[in-house]
Amino acid sequence: MNGAELASLIAAIAFAVLVVFLVIVLLRLSRLVDATSATIRETGDSLIPLLNELTETTKQTNRQLEKIDQITENVVDATTNLSSLINSFTNSIGGPLLRVGEIIRSVTGLIGKKKN
Repeated sequence: MNGAELASLIAAIAFAVLVVFLVIVLLRLSRLVDATSATIRETGDSLIPLLNELTETTKQTNRQLEKIDQITENVVDATTNLSSLINSFTNSIGGPLLRVGEIIRSVTGLIGKKKN
């Protein structure tokens, strides 16, 4: 065996090792692509029910928010009515009560002065 034959034998062995290495890498890459495809398929299958649930939850939340808006409007109306009632009470009864109080204070002041 001369040097050229030995060099070609080494090159053939190196090429065979390289081919085996590439086959192993390609097999692993093929498994990875298959696993990724399965994962994407499963995610797509479970994504549709999840989106449907999310849509239903959003609808229910919007319904509850509408109820809360209605309650808030009713509270504002009740507060406005109560404020108006208090103002009416103060205007119609408060003035005369102040006058009665002034009269009572004057009368008690006069009674107190007569006792002394």
